[in-house]
Amino acid sequence: MATPTATGSTWAFDAIGTSWAIDTAEPLSSVVRDAVSALVERFDREWSRFRDDSMITALAQGRAASVPAPADADAMLSLYDELDRATVGAVNPLVGDALARLGYDARLSLAPSGVPEPSPAWRETVSLREGRLSVSTPSTIDVGALGKGRLVDLVLDTVRTHVDGDVVVDASGDLATRGTPVRVGLEHPYDPTLAIGVLTVADAALCASAINRRAWGDGLHHVLDARTGVPVRAFAATWALADTAMRADALATALFFDGGPELAASWNAHWVRMRTDGRAEWSHGFPGEVFS
Repeated sequence: MATPTATGSTWAFDAIGTSWAIDTAEPLSSVVRDAVSALVERFDREWSRFRDDSMITALAQGRAASVPAPADADAMLSLYDELDRATVGAVNPLVGDALARLGYDARLSLAPSGVPEPSPAWRETVSLREGRLSVSTPSTIDVGALGKGRLVDLVLDTVRTHVDGDVVVDASGDLATRGTPVRVGLEHPYDPTLAIGVLTVADAALCASAINRRAWGDGLHHVLDARTGVPVRAFAATWALADTAMRADALATALFFDGGPELAASWNAHWVRMRTDGRAEWSHGFPGEVFS
């Protein structure tokens, strides 16, 4: 997804393993930047499976059976429940161990250590009650299906408590805007110099996912079917437009599977997806243009 034109001033930084840009009419003060940095650090320390000191790693390694529930746990797990039901189990927050088995592990070894295996039944393993997030057996929670979108929403809210006017938060494929509409290109998954369509985003969020973004080895990438542990093969890229980045991010994952379009329709959200053979599909009434 092409980066939009800045609205005035851009603060660019790296966080949670990707590049970010926040566009505002005037440069952000040090107070705002510090608030955003603290928010990102808190979220990463709680949810990253790539950090030895995170809550998620403590649960995965069996160093703790429960941890204080992060502030975002209820919102994210509730949305995972919808994703799970819509995709008949294809999207599951316990896909972390399956990803690690294929080489997308905490060390980013990108070397498979075993054959694909289904993810555990997460509702029987993960619990959230009385202010605690618990696992019944050591398990790796991975919120990659919607976590970055959640963080984009939180960053946007933080900036808007300090700044009036236009704001664009772009986290390398997960984008949220408030104010002046932003024209965005839908990047072709096989050729980043091309776009398969364009869309104007206004007071909404657009999130994308593609199998070429985190790919390695022989046909391995980060979008797995939790029921099998095998990378998806039918679709190469997805884009979802929704009221929040968390929902758009969640839909961008769900659209790799049957049930994704129906979930989008229930949320009055729009989408585009491209099959691995190059054919594009999009929602009825999609408010942009698809070059296909």
